[in-house]
Parts: sequence; C-alpha cells; structure tokens
Amino acid sequence: MSKQLCTGLALLAVAICGSNVAAEGKFQRLNAGQIRAKLAGMELTDNVHWRDLYQGNGTIMSTSMGRKRTGKWRVEQNQLCIEFEKEPIPKCYDVWVSGKEVELRREGLLPLQGTLEPPTGRN
Repeated sequence: MSKQLCTGLALLAVAICGSNVAAEGKFQRLNAGQIRAKLAGMELTDNVHWRDLYQGNGTIMSTSMGRKRTGKWRVEQNQLCIEFEKEPIPKCYDVWVSGKEVELRREGLLPLQGTLEPPTGRN
C-alpha cells in the first residue's frame, strides 16, 4: 500500500471518529428541573411511528403505530419516569438534549431518539 493511500485512510478514519465524537458531544444530560421545563406541554416524536404528548399535569398521551395509550410521567432522581396504564412498572430514562433533538437513554438499551415540538393535535 502506498504511503499516500495509508495517509488518506488514516485521515478518513480520524475524520469519521472526530465527527462521531463531535455529534455525541452536542448532547447534554438534563437534570430534574430541566427535564420538567423542557417536556411539560410538548410532544416528543420520531415523526413517523410514534408521538408522546407530555402534559403539564403529569399525564402522557402516546400514539404508537396507531395504538393510543395514556399514563403518567414524572421526574425522579434526574430521570424521566413513564408509567402507562396496564403497565404498572415505570420505565425511567436519562434525558439528553441537543437543540430539538432528544435521546431517552436507559442502561443496556439503544437510546430512544426523537424531536421535541409544540403539540400538533395529532395525538
């Protein structure tokens, strides 16, 4: 392999790794107060399959693949906890935000990624 090709591949690898680190670095973890302020009255959606409306009174209205559910949301120990009817065990997530982009992260699982927007009335 030529020296120029090796140098080019090395630069490409650095650029790819660097862009992933930069993209990941934009996200910031929210604390309890920030989670409440950011989510209350807003919708989190992937704009295709699901959308969740976080009402200010702690109610969540979710539509996923045509299925509607309601439940409760709250903040505990700097995590968003969601409990749907007929699912008595709440699921809690760390909330990471970059602009309108949100990631709900749980240990051992891929993050749930969505966009935060004002309610559209589509729920």
